Parts: sequence; C-alpha cells; structure tokens
Amino acid sequence: MNAPAHVPGQPADVEIAVIGTGFSGLGTAIRLQQEGFNDFVVLERNDKVGGTWYNNRYPGCACDVQSHLYSFSFEPNASWSRMFATQPEIQAYMEGCAERHNLARKIRFQTWVTQARWDEKQGLWRIRTHTGAQVEEFARSRGCHAFELDFGDTGMPAGEEFTARFLISGMGGLSRPAYPNIPGLRDFKGEIFHSAAWRDDYRLENKRVAVIGTGASAIQFVPQIAPKVKQMHLFQRTAPWIMPKPDRKTSKFERGLYRLFPWLQRAQRARIYCQLEARALAFVLSPRLLKLAEKMALKHLNKQVANDSLRKQLTPDYRLGCKRILISNDYYPALCRSNVELVTDGIAEVKANSVVDRKGNERMVDAIILGTGFQPQNPIPRGAIFGRGEKDLHETWDGKLETYLGTTVHGYPNMFLLMGPNTGLGHSSMIYMIESQIRYVLDCLKQAKTRNFAHVEVREQVQAKFYDGVQRKSDATIWNSGCNSWYLNDQGKNTALWPGFTWEYRRRTRQFESLEYYCKPASAVQLSTQATETVTQQE
Repeated sequence: MNAPAHVPGQPADVEIAVIGTGFSGLGTAIRLQQEGFNDFVVLERNDKVGGTWYNNRYPGCACDVQSHLYSFSFEPNASWSRMFATQPEIQAYMEGCAERHNLARKIRFQTWVTQARWDEKQGLWRIRTHTGAQVEEFARSRGCHAFELDFGDTGMPAGEEFTARFLISGMGGLSRPAYPNIPGLRDFKGEIFHSAAWRDDYRLENKRVAVIGTGASAIQFVPQIAPKVKQMHLFQRTAPWIMPKPDRKTSKFERGLYRLFPWLQRAQRARIYCQLEARALAFVLSPRLLKLAEKMALKHLNKQVANDSLRKQLTPDYRLGCKRILISNDYYPALCRSNVELVTDGIAEVKANSVVDRKGNERMVDAIILGTGFQPQNPIPRGAIFGRGEKDLHETWDGKLETYLGTTVHGYPNMFLLMGPNTGLGHSSMIYMIESQIRYVLDCLKQAKTRNFAHVEVREQVQAKFYDGVQRKSDATIWNSGCNSWYLNDQGKNTALWPGFTWEYRRRTRQFESLEYYCKPASAVQLSTQATETVTQQE
C-alpha cells in the first residue's frame, strides 16, 4: 500500500511524524513500514531507542509483567532469561526490534519535540525541534530540570522546524518525571537525582542517603543500594501493598522448546494473558474478591518483617488495588537492615545538608534520591502542542484529560496519542493496549488514503460521551475507594486507567469509525486554501 497523498496547498515535509521510541513509538514505526507507510520520521530525545526503558536504568529495574506478554505479539522473543525481564534485557529486545526492521534510517536521535502547532490553513502540523544539548542548556538558564520547562517560553532558542500531515505521540503518561515541591529541595548542596535519571557516575558507597518515595521504582532500587550505603533514610508517605514476585530463571530447555515450537510460546503468552485478565474481575466488577489477595499480601509482610513497629508502619490503611499493587521478594528484607530507617513523619523541609521531618527531626545526608514517579495528570508540558485556534493542549485539558479512546482529542486534527489518558492498566500488559491503538491509528490512515480525507478530528459529543462513560464505570471500581492515587485527578476522576477488560478496549478500537469524526476531504482544504490566497492577493 502506498503512503497517503499529501494535502493540497502546501506539501508536508513528511507525511507522518512519530514522537518517541518506547514501545508505542517503536511499535508504530514497525507497523507503519509493514503496512507500506514509508514517508515518516521518528523523533527521539535520547541517543538510543527504548523510551522509559532507556531512561530508567536504576539498579534492579525490571518489569512487573511477565516477559512473554510484555513484548510485541509480532516480535516474539524465545530467549527471555527470566519470567520477569530486567531493564537491560528489555532494552536489548527493543534495540533488536529496531535493527531487524532497519529503523535507524527513520529515527532522529537527540531530538526533542518542543512544540507542535496545527496550521489550519495548510492542514499540517508545524513541528519545532531542539537538540538535547540545547534543551539542557536552556533548562539550566531557567534553573529547572528539562522536564519542567515551559516550551512556550519566549526565550527558547529558535530550533528547527518541519511539517507533517499526521502527528503520532508515543510519549505516554510516564515520560515526565515528577519532582516534589518540597521547601529547600533546590538548595540542597549534596547530590540529588531522580530514579528516572539515575547517576551511574555517583558512588553510593559509605554515603548517607535519603530516598523519597516508596513506589514501583523505589521497591526495586532500595534493595540494591541498601547494602552499599552507610545509612539510608527512606521517606514513606503511604505504605504500598506488596505481593510476592513469582519470578524465576527460564531454563535453556524451555528457551529451546520455544525456538523449535513457536506455538508453545504463543500458548504461554495466551495463558499469562488470561491469568492477568482475570484480575479485572476484582478491580472492576467485584472489589470484594480482593480480600483474598489482601490476606496473601499481609502474610507476605508478616513472614518477612518480624519487628512489630516496622510491620505496623508497612501495613497499608486502604484497600488493595486502590493504588498500584507492587511485587517484590527483597524489599521488606532490605528495610529490616540495621542501616535502613523507614520515616513516616513526612518532610517539612530540606536544608543544605539535611532533611527535616514534620516532627522537627533533622537527618544529615550526602545524597537525595527521588523515587517520586511521573506526571500522568500533567503529561504534556505547557506550550508544547497547539491545536485549532491556537489552543494549548496543556490548558485545554487543565486536569481534565478528556479524549476519545485515549487516542484522539477534539480540537487537535490529525493527532493521535498512544498510551494516552484512560489507557493505563493496573492488571495486565500495556503492550496489548498499545497494539490495539496502533491498529486503530493505521485503520484511520488507510481510510484517509482511500477516502481522500485531509483532516480527521473526533466530534466533541463523541469525546464527551466516552469520557462520561469511563467515569461512570470507574465509580464502581476499587480505584475510587478513597485512597490518594495518581490514577485520579484533583477532582477524584479516573484519568489514568482503562476501567474494564483489555479485550473490551481492543473491541472498541478494532476499526476507525469515520462517523465519529469530522472528516474533511482534501478538495475542501484545497478550495479553502485557494480562497484565502485570493483574499490575500485582493488586499
């Protein structure tokens, strides 16, 4: 199949621009090529593919979904060394995918997309990019991290600009690290870094370290660094629910079988999928079913933590599943070490060489590690994406991340979001959701070609109906049971997770329905452009 024709008026520099080379962007690039869409470019801010799996290189980083399911269905890997792959192995898998599909020629590395503006007249996206060095230098001049920049800042260097007819964002909701607003944090004189930007060059041996956060990242790196540091102060706001991790090595015999009989691996993948999908019964339909899981988690805690006081601090005071459920076999033992202190009194301020809790206790530290996660409620920086009428997507959403299928947004034609709002999962593999979205986007591109659509934009009422439906369904789930979770926005609305089974989402995205969209023919764009040019000439 040939790539879609360019829009009359002003030809685009490329037909399709893809942002990111995580699983979303990489999978999109592979499937675009397979379907014959060859006029595209992939923009990646790092110097390698991988997205979040490249950025998160902290000690102990690994996936919490089994490897056979946390991988592309069209790129099976018979050589996974463990049931739950580690970051280096996932990174190697993604690099292998890019190499096998010869994607290096399509990817612009060290390229930040700092702004994308919809040109209504020409029916194009005008995309501004900067090098990583430019972004870092500008962030230093503003006294902030690159992920905290306002890309609409008038002081931003000019950068380079090109145009694309379609814009596909593979950034997802876990691409912007969250930096806590703690008084004095920026005045700390020691080393401070986020787990998503781990400092491999900083030696932790014999250091006094404060770790802020006890989420999915911290429970992995804390056990790895605890034996190295002189003293660790782990600041916990809320105790997480932690289940045992059923991990093991994959034997050479198993790997050989998968290579000889690929259907066996497909069967294993299907088994894992069904097993994980069954969890949605408890999350969505009957939260009472989680009582058994709570007992298992508490048994895990009681078995690994003998100290009554510490066990009490580590016992969650909310329903299991309300926040992300974590899995680990070595986190609790790490907290039982004599050089590890669990602090639950909160942080009042950070001084030049210390952290002060809310009871006034001051702890001297050499380094602070932020295990504070990402910004799923604020995934797009201010000044980054402008749609029709110069509307900033950051302001359009303003905490209410309203989309259609987590993929398209009214007012932003020819733009697709992968891993957008309400596509996250608390029970299964995001790769399944990503592949569903990619198929949906590809069907739209095919229809744009065959039916000569220049613009596709979801109808406002369709988007509103979808959002309202998601919220109604979310009301009865475990996620709305009262805890403070990143799944919910400030108004208590679920803007992160898909409130149902993943197969339901795949069914919803199996085909692009043009009646749900404003689909403007290319001829209409050409007439509009010609009329504008005529008026301009008469003036």
